[in-house]
Amino acid sequence: MRPRFHPRLINGPFEDPGLYIPFLYESRAILFDLGDTLPLSTRDLLKISHIFVTHTHVDHFIGFDRLLRITLGREKQLYLYGPPGFFKNVEGKLAAYSWNLVKNYPYRLELQLTEVHRDYVLTREYQCQNEFIPAGKTARKPCQDALYEEPAFGISAAVLDHGIPCLGLAIKERFHVNINKDQLAALGLQTGPWLTEFKQALYEGQDLESQFEIQAGKGESRQFRLGELAEQIALITPGQKVAYIADVSYSPENQKKIISLAKDSDHLFIEAAFLEIHKDIAAAKHHLTARQAGALAARAGAKQFTIFHFSPRYTDQEYLLQTEAREAYVEEMS
Repeated sequence: MRPRFHPRLINGPFEDPGLYIPFLYESRAILFDLGDTLPLSTRDLLKISHIFVTHTHVDHFIGFDRLLRITLGREKQLYLYGPPGFFKNVEGKLAAYSWNLVKNYPYRLELQLTEVHRDYVLTREYQCQNEFIPAGKTARKPCQDALYEEPAFGISAAVLDHGIPCLGLAIKERFHVNINKDQLAALGLQTGPWLTEFKQALYEGQDLESQFEIQAGKGESRQFRLGELAEQIALITPGQKVAYIADVSYSPENQKKIISLAKDSDHLFIEAAFLEIHKDIAAAKHHLTARQAGALAARAGAKQFTIFHFSPRYTDQEYLLQTEAREAYVEEMS
C-alpha cells in the first residue's frame, strides 16, 4: 500500500529547513517552509500549489525570491500561509523589485496570502499584472480546525512560540484508497487518469448509487455503479498524517499544542537544534533539544520521526543528536 504523500527534507539536517511533499501520481506538491530551495529543481518548484511558512527568519524564508523568479511570467496561482506579520514580510520582498513591465506579460501569476493568527486568519490577493499591489479588501475569517481543506485532505496549524509566533503544521489525509490491481485486471480495466477521478469521487462523498464512467480508449467507455466498483477494486484504510515542527521553545504551552497537532502522526519532522547538555542555550534561543524532540514524538504517538535543523556546533557529531532523540523516544514509549 503506497502512501499518497512522500515527504522529504529539502536540505541536510545542518542546513535550511524545508519539507517538500509531492503527491503520488500527481504533478503537484506542497511545501512546509521556504528556506534554501536549490536542491529542488525548477520542475519540483512548479509543482507546488501551497506553501506554509512557519516564520520568516531568513533560513525559513530566503527561498521566496527563487520561487518568485521561477514562477514569474507563468500562468499560476500560489497560495502562501504564514504567521502574524506575514503580509508585511512578503510585501517587503515584493517592494524590493521594479514591476513597470509586468503589464505586458501574457500570463498571470497570482499570489494569495493568508496570515494566521490565534483566533482568526486574514487573506489578501496580489496579481503580477497589477505590480503586486494588494487587490480588494483584506478578508477576515475565524480560525477553524483545518487551515486549508480539500475533499481528500486537510492541513492544520498551531501558533507556537519561538520568541515570535511560529506555525506548527500537519497534513492529514481523510482516508486512503488502495487499488487492488488483480481485481482491476479481472475486470479488464487498466490503470490511468480515471483512477484519480475515481478516488476523487470517493473523497467528495459522491452518491455510491451514481454511475461512474471509465474511458476505455478508442472512443469506448464502460459504466459502473460507484459503490459496486469501490467494493471490487478499492480497499479503504486510515489516512496518512505528516506533521512538521520547526523552531519552538520547550514551554508547557508549546508542548501541549505540539502533542495535540502531531497526535498519531505516521511521520513527524521535528527540530532538534541542541543536545540536552546545552538545554540552557536551547531555552535562550527558543529551540528544542534532541531529547525534548524525541520525548514529544513519543508523547504524540508518532509512528516515525525525523529530527533536523541541528546547530553547527555539532558538525560531525550528528550521531549524538540522533542517539539522544531515539533514546528519549524509547524511554517515553516504554
